[in-house]
Amino acid sequence: MKLIYCICSLQNPGGMERVLLNKVTYIVERLHWDVTVVTTDQKGRPAFYPFPDAVRMVDLGINYTDDNGKHPLLKIAGYLQRRRRHRKLLTKLLMKERADIVVSLYPSESSFIPDIKDGSKKVLELHFCKFFRLQYRRSGLLGLIDRWRTRQDEKIVGKFDKFVVLTNEDKGYWGQLPNIEVIPNAAMHIGNKYSDSTAHRIIAVGRLDYQKGFDRLIEAWALIQKHKKYKDWNLDIFGQGEWHDMLQQMIERHGLQDNTHINRPTRDIGTEYAKSSLLVMSSNYEGFPMVMIEAMACGLPVVSFDFKCGPKDIIKDSINGLLVPNGNIDALAQAMIKIMDNDTYRKELSLNARQVVSTYSEDTVMAKWISLFNSLVEK
Repeated sequence: MKLIYCICSLQNPGGMERVLLNKVTYIVERLHWDVTVVTTDQKGRPAFYPFPDAVRMVDLGINYTDDNGKHPLLKIAGYLQRRRRHRKLLTKLLMKERADIVVSLYPSESSFIPDIKDGSKKVLELHFCKFFRLQYRRSGLLGLIDRWRTRQDEKIVGKFDKFVVLTNEDKGYWGQLPNIEVIPNAAMHIGNKYSDSTAHRIIAVGRLDYQKGFDRLIEAWALIQKHKKYKDWNLDIFGQGEWHDMLQQMIERHGLQDNTHINRPTRDIGTEYAKSSLLVMSSNYEGFPMVMIEAMACGLPVVSFDFKCGPKDIIKDSINGLLVPNGNIDALAQAMIKIMDNDTYRKELSLNARQVVSTYSEDTVMAKWISLFNSLVEK
């Protein structure tokens, strides 16, 4: 079978990129299918994660991100111009390749790819929740565009042969779509070590931007650090992004620099999980938090805001982690303290967290994808 995946780029250490890596590695090494990954904004940069040599990489050089930071009107004009070129080049590629399945990971081609008549079945794979465009609560022209695009999303997803979301929660937000299907991400134990839950270290992982909400985590940590008994605990954030300087200034303003650190992304995050005792998820929104299930697979209990979407599907409250109301900083701090204070409880949560692998095993998840692909080709 011949598959083509479409994604913006692969140079970032994000969850979507890691999921794609795991998926295509499974497909080419176990099934020996033909896989190509098509990007629009790679700009000659290497992929952050090492993709198998059998996976062919093609960059179209559209470079949507070059318009970031421009005036909204210029950004809109640039986007429309780049999308026309994107459609032309992608159509040419797909007509040449004649793949069996083309999967869009919801970048710009999602608006036009179902109309390309290359004979392939089209699959849309959403790694966010339905309301991801609205989470920034932007005002003015950009806010109007966000609301308009959210309404357009409802029309776009119906044009695909299959529309795949990551959680049952998100599926419910989309309504009774005949082509919708839930396939979660796989929980994979990274590395060969597990947390023994004894280290006085909390970890958070993700891009340093609005979505991950690390400003909310730092505010909660500042409340905890008012108590001397927690001074021997450390908070390590792993990530990069436009909020780096702002978050560092928050750390210094609260006087937290002795035990709070922002670290660059690492390819060996499994070792960092194993050296920690708790993961905190302070996101404003997600699709299906890859960091959460990876950390749990390494034995980390999770304290998380109850954001859309993912935590409700993954965390069993008070069994393998704790859920708190989204945005409640005091509740986040108290939940962290509850786990930090009790070594026995922390160990119990840790052992339970490791069971996430049985629910979201790679073989189970990939069997769903293979079944979906085979059913589309048979049709």
